[in-house]
Amino acid sequence: MENKIILLVEDDPDDEVLTLRALEKSNILNEIVVARDGVEALDYLFGKGSYSGRDTSVTPQLTLLDLKLPKMDGLEVLRRIRADKRTKLLPVVILTSSREERDLTRGYNLGANSYIRKPVDFVQFRKAVQQLGLYWLVLNVAPPKVEMA
Repeated sequence: MENKIILLVEDDPDDEVLTLRALEKSNILNEIVVARDGVEALDYLFGKGSYSGRDTSVTPQLTLLDLKLPKMDGLEVLRRIRADKRTKLLPVVILTSSREERDLTRGYNLGANSYIRKPVDFVQFRKAVQQLGLYWLVLNVAPPKVEMA
């Protein structure tokens, strides 16, 4: 069985560690690729920049996307993911601390598969991540891969 990659797009080092720890504590042992800004996330997905030459046919099973990112915000990253035929069906879960109603609405309008507000309490956060992993990595049937051209 292939290892299902999770792309974590998170610029805050504390939130990155918290998310990685929650995944580990939930026995989600998938390979995690961390992009620390919006540009790096797109470079990874499309094999550009420091990811030039990466086999882009290997796509994440799930992308966890923060909204407040340097260089390019998460909503713009999502817009570009959905605009490209190679990634338009890629599962993207917005995982953010934003409480702004307009972020929620825009995220769904741009094609987010889910929108999760980060709980402040680690136990609640771990439970949320565990449920997220169970659904997206075990129960969800992913769309067929689109040939990269």
